[in-house]
Amino acid sequence: MAKRTDIQSILIIGAGPIIIGQACEFDYSGVQACKALREEGYKVILINSNPATIMTDPATADVTYIEPITWKTVEKIIAKERPDAILPTMGGQTALNCALDLWHHGV
Repeated sequence: MAKRTDIQSILIIGAGPIIIGQACEFDYSGVQACKALREEGYKVILINSNPATIMTDPATADVTYIEPITWKTVEKIIAKERPDAILPTMGGQTALNCALDLWHHGV
């Protein structure tokens, strides 16, 4: 599949702290997504509230935010970074719920 030229930057929403029922597989898949997207030339913006995860390593994304994963926080990051796409599927239920909250609030 050819690279989409209308997308330059992608915001990935991480899973936050590891909790029972939502283990570190989201961290691994998020890191792999960041690597693959960066290899394709996309600017990767990451938000994750867990500083003790490999996903927040400075080499993983172009820009990393260690902030609470709430729709209000993500809305501020979207306003600042202006990503062309949002990828919440690498962050489990936390990221999916945040994406739904963003949609419900018209972001």
